[in-house]
Amino acid sequence: MEFYELHPENPQQRYINKAIDVLKDGGVVIYPTDTVYGLGCDIFNKDALERIYSIKNEADSKLFSFICADLKDIAKYAKVSDYAYKSMKKLLPGPYTFVLPAAKTAPKALWTKRKTVGIRIPNNQIAMQLAEGLGNPIVSTSVTSRRGELIFDPEEIKLVFGMHVDLMLSVGGLTGMPSSIVDLSGEEPEIIREGSGDVSYFY
Repeated sequence: MEFYELHPENPQQRYINKAIDVLKDGGVVIYPTDTVYGLGCDIFNKDALERIYSIKNEADSKLFSFICADLKDIAKYAKVSDYAYKSMKKLLPGPYTFVLPAAKTAPKALWTKRKTVGIRIPNNQIAMQLAEGLGNPIVSTSVTSRRGELIFDPEEIKLVFGMHVDLMLSVGGLTGMPSSIVDLSGEEPEIIREGSGDVSYFY
């Protein structure tokens, strides 16, 4: 695994470009978000997606969310109601995952049985630059141990994932909780998970 340490506020563009090249070549990368480290690939690369399911030891029926470059991008991959758009415009970028009805352009491998997808726009320039530079959304699933525990320390991540992932962008140890998950696919918002993002807006 290639490993690069980035400045959290002024990340070195050359390292981000290396990660973008790996994503374009169908690779799997680990990158920081505004909550925890994420494991990602191009959502349109089936082989890379299967690698992530294998790395995470997850059944391919589990929902993985993905990162879009901006709000306009979300409308390409999901059906966005006026209420959903208004909510996301107020809260994004931020530590939220929004569940929305899937558009046909979103890979069916990322659909739930209810034909929804989970979408993120994290408040983290490295994650956003990866999606923007790739030109496609990237998978966003938390970096966890085999027991499902979050791993915040880059050195531990190297030990666990070094043989399975192509590249990691590190900004040092992270602390926090995963994103809050809000389902906006129905008539009323539903809080699936309270995490880093304040969900009081929906009460």
